Amino acid sequence: MRWRDAVDLDRPFTLLPPLLGIVSGAVCAFGSAHNPDPTRTLSWSVVLTVVLGSLCAALLNAASNTLNQIADLEADRINKPRRPIPSGRVSVRQAWWLALVLYVLGTVPVWLVVPYPAVTLADRLRAPLGDHAVLFLYVGAALATWVYSWPSFGRTKRFGIWANVTIAIPRGMWLKVAGWGMVASVWHAEAWWIGLVFGLFLLGASSTKDFSDMAGDAASGVHTLPVKYGVRKAAWMIAPSFVFPWLLMPLGTVLRDPADPSLPILTGNATVLVVLGCALTLWGVFTCCLLLRDPDALATTENHPSWTHMYLMMMTAQIGFAVAYMV
Repeated sequence: MRWRDAVDLDRPFTLLPPLLGIVSGAVCAFGSAHNPDPTRTLSWSVVLTVVLGSLCAALLNAASNTLNQIADLEADRINKPRRPIPSGRVSVRQAWWLALVLYVLGTVPVWLVVPYPAVTLADRLRAPLGDHAVLFLYVGAALATWVYSWPSFGRTKRFGIWANVTIAIPRGMWLKVAGWGMVASVWHAEAWWIGLVFGLFLLGASSTKDFSDMAGDAASGVHTLPVKYGVRKAAWMIAPSFVFPWLLMPLGTVLRDPADPSLPILTGNATVLVVLGCALTLWGVFTCCLLLRDPDALATTENHPSWTHMYLMMMTAQIGFAVAYMV
């Protein structure tokens, strides 16, 4: 297998959001009121932990992309015949080996991701099982990619909204919590509230790419939202996910942490969080206008503007959250 073909299988453009999500989650934990290090020192231990976790998240996403292309071979013969497997540049056997290696590299090293006070390598290796929560989140996310793509595990990609749920929970919610867990304990409401924002966004936004793949998906028995409900109804179904999740950001600066009522749920800079949440809400309304103005265009344009806006909104939210916890 040529290096260029392996890169095409892994789709490197899609690796940036999970990598950035991990970094953003870690920054949020570092700047939050729940940082367990009283000195709040940005040590090499913290930096290397985040680098390792980010790299593993990218490798895990690459593994998922490869597995998905193996499972989608018949659909890709119609939708994307130039991809490495349907074009014959990469054999299914080669793709399997690449996927399995990437799954191992994307999960096993995460055993070393343990938050403070585990600082040394020996501390991390000997840490109790409960301190390895990030590893369990990664393994759960890896399993979810099989549940999404592979028939023997359910292939929820065939079942409309369940495909979206299988994407939203691991790639939205768990991703942010895992990033948080590289610096602080995951057992804080704040980590899961941040994860909920991104999970609800991906619950609908992850369908934007399905519209242009309808022909191949329908032919291979994959009933995505647009295949199952039609273009117009599916567009209305996913539209709320572009707007309402961002309202949880200003709301989180007002609601109190159930474990410590003296703190709000979101302990980052309240002004930044409110402004960011309102800006993303308005951006989401604009994107909904693009979606609903001409829904049929979603099925005829490979890269509809709403798909681009979905990625840009995700990246902006990741960076914005990090800024709110740094200032």
